[in-house]
Amino acid sequence: MGYTKDVIKGVSWTGLLSFSTKLVGFIEALILARILLPSQFGAYGIAMLALGLLETLTETGVNIVLVQEKETERYISSAWIVSIARGLIIMLVLLAVSPFIANFFHSPGSLILLLLISIVPFFRGFINPSVVKFQKELNFRKNFWYQMIILFVNTAISITITFMTKQPIGIIIGLLAGVITELFLSFIVVSPRPRIQFEKEYIFKIFHRGKWITLGGIFDYLFYNSDNIAVGRILGATSLGIYQLAYSLAVMPLVEISNVFIYVTFPIFTKLSNDRPRLKNAYFKTVLGICLLAIPFVLVFIIFPQIFVYILGQKWSAITSILPVLALLGFVKAISGSSSALFLSELKQKYVMSITLITIVGMLLALVPLINRYGMIGAGEAALIGSVIPLPVIIYFIWKIFRNKNNTRI
Repeated sequence: MGYTKDVIKGVSWTGLLSFSTKLVGFIEALILARILLPSQFGAYGIAMLALGLLETLTETGVNIVLVQEKETERYISSAWIVSIARGLIIMLVLLAVSPFIANFFHSPGSLILLLLISIVPFFRGFINPSVVKFQKELNFRKNFWYQMIILFVNTAISITITFMTKQPIGIIIGLLAGVITELFLSFIVVSPRPRIQFEKEYIFKIFHRGKWITLGGIFDYLFYNSDNIAVGRILGATSLGIYQLAYSLAVMPLVEISNVFIYVTFPIFTKLSNDRPRLKNAYFKTVLGICLLAIPFVLVFIIFPQIFVYILGQKWSAITSILPVLALLGFVKAISGSSSALFLSELKQKYVMSITLITIVGMLLALVPLINRYGMIGAGEAALIGSVIPLPVIIYFIWKIFRNKNNTRI
């Protein structure tokens, strides 16, 4: 009974944190977009794309290994050394390649942002790895307040500095302030504190397990950022800024709805795996629930996209053309994403990976031709095509699961 109570509390605090983070991020994006020009927003997007790629390529899986190990405290110092080394490497590489990245995207204005954002992973590497104990010990309430303090500092400074300077450098200063705040908090609110020492055996274990985490991260990065890279490269920073803001407004809220359903229904589907009629009923109720929440949201973006010009200002008027396409993309992603919980409950991780690969390939094949022909709208259409192509495969996998009459996992 005690464990069940902990799980319920954990879900509640985690859900509240996710909702609060997304709401604050949504409001922050609207405020910053009101202050900045699309080209400035795009320059910041280029810096984040570069940082995200390097962090993906150097992902070690330190936190996952710490959760998996029973004796977490024994490995904290080794994990800290690995994180520091990773942060230093990312900083040095980003400093070295920043001019080439700015040139690749034809965005001289992004150079200073790339150089400044390289400091972020350096400080992030010094964060006390013991913070993973919030998750491991199911202390979600403490984690909520820990993350909210960081979010408040980040958001408040980002908006304030950006408002004062009218430059996107304020966003990165806010990001840096959030990281430094987390660094200090991690040594104050959680123990043990790491020291300069490490064990070769543990470091080998990190890199051995981390290769799979890195591979999965690369797929996720391509899944979410291929269209951004192509828009920035072909159309420039201004179009990238408009596209990224439209994506965060029209797609990400719907993806978040799907993620919440996946988080909640995954354990339920697992328990019903040996009862096919109830599993089928639960799955289709989930899809119906997502549709009921998503359809009104999508209709607003399709019928009334002009609302966002009034909110953001006339300089963002081009956003009205891409919002309807991206709203449809968000709807398809939300519906298709609900199948992930079903597949994972049946131990069919390969289904999820197959669908992701089909989506990436479909999008990449259409991306450049459609962008060259239709601009930003073409990028959205390519992403939509990539999400629609695997739908027959998803339906086939679902049918394959439900046709099993033995009431056992296939």
